[in-house]
Amino acid sequence: MIGDLYILLPSGVLAFGVGLQEQNVDERVKNWHENITNMAFFLILAGSQTAEIEGISAAGSTPVSRRYTAVADAELLLRGPKVPKRWPLPPLPAGVSPALISYVASSFLEIKPTIISAGLLQRPPFSHVSLEKPEIGPARCLSSGNAMERTRVKHLLDGGFKIGKKLKKSILITECVPGGTSTAFAVLSGLGINVSGLISGSHKNPPSELKTKLVNQGLKAAKLKKNPSSVELMAAVGDPFQPIAVGLLMGARESDQEILLGGGCQMLAVLALALNEIEPEARSEFVGKILIGTTSWLVDESLSSAKNRNSFIHLMNHVSNHFKVNILGLASGYRFNNSNQKVLRDYEIGYVKEGVGAGALSLLAQIKGLTQKEMIERCDMEVNNLFKSNNENTCYGI
Repeated sequence: MIGDLYILLPSGVLAFGVGLQEQNVDERVKNWHENITNMAFFLILAGSQTAEIEGISAAGSTPVSRRYTAVADAELLLRGPKVPKRWPLPPLPAGVSPALISYVASSFLEIKPTIISAGLLQRPPFSHVSLEKPEIGPARCLSSGNAMERTRVKHLLDGGFKIGKKLKKSILITECVPGGTSTAFAVLSGLGINVSGLISGSHKNPPSELKTKLVNQGLKAAKLKKNPSSVELMAAVGDPFQPIAVGLLMGARESDQEILLGGGCQMLAVLALALNEIEPEARSEFVGKILIGTTSWLVDESLSSAKNRNSFIHLMNHVSNHFKVNILGLASGYRFNNSNQKVLRDYEIGYVKEGVGAGALSLLAQIKGLTQKEMIERCDMEVNNLFKSNNENTCYGI
């Protein structure tokens, strides 16, 4: 099921997915190694009222705190743990924000993101790109079947596409969207892909029954025709991140760029939405320059039952089979078993897992030579800095 590690891959990096059948993994990794210092790095922040459903997300311990998770995580990524924040991180049940891992990795790589913001309740206190008027606010809960107006979806999709098409370099796309795994579940289900029991989330044990109930409610209320377009699906049960990311992805591929989708279920949903808009005969070529980059914690996760061992790999293969394409994924091999910080060791028992590009940025840091020991030391130090700064408690957001 899972491909063996390839000789030229950095120690601990895992290549997986049906893309192993036809893609030269060593060559793909080499391309990214060469492009690390010359790539476009985007972090998309977005809001959805889906995140305010009680129990849906652990990206903040309360529905109210999840309203500012995205802007708080972006502040941590941009400014680091030492600097006092306009938006302190929300309290968590366990773990620490994946933005801390992203900060450590991006600092090592010496790269900073371009932030794109849509649907937040706050105006981000840092430089960012807005593709719509900030007062439009978050998407409605996916259970309504009317999450966004189609005109809004088309506008965000077009804005993302224009940015992507202008790029003349490789692109890394990352996100922070509380409740985003639920909207990913919804659009993948709307595409006719069986994802039941395979969708992860920020909880140690994701609330699959609650998500399934909301998704069924939303798709029923939407009354979509058979084989809906991606715009119709996103408008019905999606979030503002999705059209921006789909547009970026399609625009960048039109300009023939290599793309690293940094994340898990949400990035698979974006790729599926893009593939849904492409003629079947063009799909294989489209995915030929796309990689999913995530964490070992997400790839290790097993949901629901023994048959769903390595649930994310099963999910990715379901998307591959649905569109008859070979998708390739890479997972960073960093582990926190030997960390001095409990909030980091929490990752090893199933908390947090992924978010804010932590997997893809760690992957690139590992490819560039940051060792396991150095990664742990740097993350341990930054957790100390985080706790010293403003007396912040354990917190994160995906």
